[in-house]
Amino acid sequence: MLPGATPWPEEYAARYRAAGHWRGQTFGTLLREAAAEHGERVAVVGEGAAGAVRWTYAELDRRADRLAAGLRALGLRDRDRVVVQLPNVPEFFEVCFALFRIGAIPVFALPAHRAAEIGYFLRHAEAAAYVIPDRHAGFDHRALARELKDDVPPERVLVAGEAEEFTALGGLPADPVDLPDGDPSDVALMQLSGGTTGTPKLIPRTHDDYIYSFRASAEICGLRPGGVYLCALPVSHNFPMSSPGVFGALAAGATSVLAPLPSPDVAFPLIERERVTITGLVPPLALVWLEAARTTRHDLSSLEVLQVGGAKFSAEAAARVRPVLGCDVQQVFGMAEGLVNYTRLDDPEDVRVGTQGRPISEHDEVRVVDDDGRDVPPGETGHLLTRGPYTIRGYYRADEHNAAAFTPDGFYRTGDVVRRTADGDLVVEGRAKDQINRGGEKIAAEEVENHLLAHPAVHDAAVVAVPDAMLGERTCAVVIPRGEPPRALALKAFLRERGIASYKIPDRIVFTDRYPHTGVGKVSKRDLRAALADRLARDRAAD
Repeated sequence: MLPGATPWPEEYAARYRAAGHWRGQTFGTLLREAAAEHGERVAVVGEGAAGAVRWTYAELDRRADRLAAGLRALGLRDRDRVVVQLPNVPEFFEVCFALFRIGAIPVFALPAHRAAEIGYFLRHAEAAAYVIPDRHAGFDHRALARELKDDVPPERVLVAGEAEEFTALGGLPADPVDLPDGDPSDVALMQLSGGTTGTPKLIPRTHDDYIYSFRASAEICGLRPGGVYLCALPVSHNFPMSSPGVFGALAAGATSVLAPLPSPDVAFPLIERERVTITGLVPPLALVWLEAARTTRHDLSSLEVLQVGGAKFSAEAAARVRPVLGCDVQQVFGMAEGLVNYTRLDDPEDVRVGTQGRPISEHDEVRVVDDDGRDVPPGETGHLLTRGPYTIRGYYRADEHNAAAFTPDGFYRTGDVVRRTADGDLVVEGRAKDQINRGGEKIAAEEVENHLLAHPAVHDAAVVAVPDAMLGERTCAVVIPRGEPPRALALKAFLRERGIASYKIPDRIVFTDRYPHTGVGKVSKRDLRAALADRLARDRAAD
């Protein structure tokens, strides 16, 4: 096990192996076996640095071998961490499986992350390399790499596309070398926690646990050889990567189609052309698709399943999926730390539209507890705790966080407030943590507050969620100014200059001279949220 990562106790590991959940397979072996079984079946469709791509399983396997040899020649080795910040491009697969083949560990960053986040990931993971596109969505990632030259040398910045002074992915040596298979119980990849503080935690996932999660997910979702998964969300998110996502598609012998954007004008033609059978969206995008589908001329009849996750999908909206899109709706509720719940495709309609489903595995242990840690009966609301064959036992190099996030007997405190039905399905009621869920993007209030406090005209800042019909929640920063209030636009520009991702910039900034406080003198964000909701309601009524 990688130093700094917490292994499962052997008693539990043996239980999961005996149950057949952990099969002793690595990612490298998974692709090799898929290539042997599905050979000339198309694995990946997308727009790469060199144009349109339709890679078969055999071609993807060969490309991973060639790039693995090039990464070895560059000096990358077993257990090296590599920050991977690629959008929905075929090179994502090539890079991931090349890293898996040499035993290196991808650390997945989002395309929207900027210098503040990437610099932290590089330093905290002690990354040996950084993988980027040349440009994406109008942003030059090479300029970002130059900003971070003290954290990663230019020759270790690998670029899909025009590399300039960096190293081109396509320019590495390409003669395959013999590489031993890794240890399936070791860390395969790292993802980022949603986090409630300014320092997102790294989530180490092993070959054993992660492969089990997406292989079982593919079975639950009915993904099969000949199926077609449309990756509409950013591929480095846990949801489109593994629930069942692109990795689940590979395990099932299906095709992954990469959409550069999730908008209907991009996605609908891909559904028609590639005969897509399943895709996953966050609730705001699902609402946009439902509206666009009413007037589209594109043939969406191949679509069998629309998954919706990342945030709670209302029962009213879920009930519209079958009449409008002609496919089944499947609600997905999970976290990058592990536990994933699905409504099943054969569930009664009230379960499919009114709950967020039940866990993947019979070995997923779920507790719903009150503030004192006592289990509550079905139907009552409480805090969700879980442990199981694909839920981590600790964050990477984060002992202080681990003490708060995990119980002494290994249950992960998810921070979600839920209730469990008599049949075992979960209904999500909200979050206990100080975290904002903006259309599936998790925003740590403390992180944005810390950036605001760096502005000389800001005395204090509190960032809270406000309800929104489209995104579920938007962010509002309530600022106590130091003297004359600055302009809201100036504060937003200041945050952009600080190098944080654009989705973290507050949607609204308001000014006040004082905050409501709790009985012990802390800022009462509950009262602040209530006051803002009233204010927004009055503003809408006035309009």
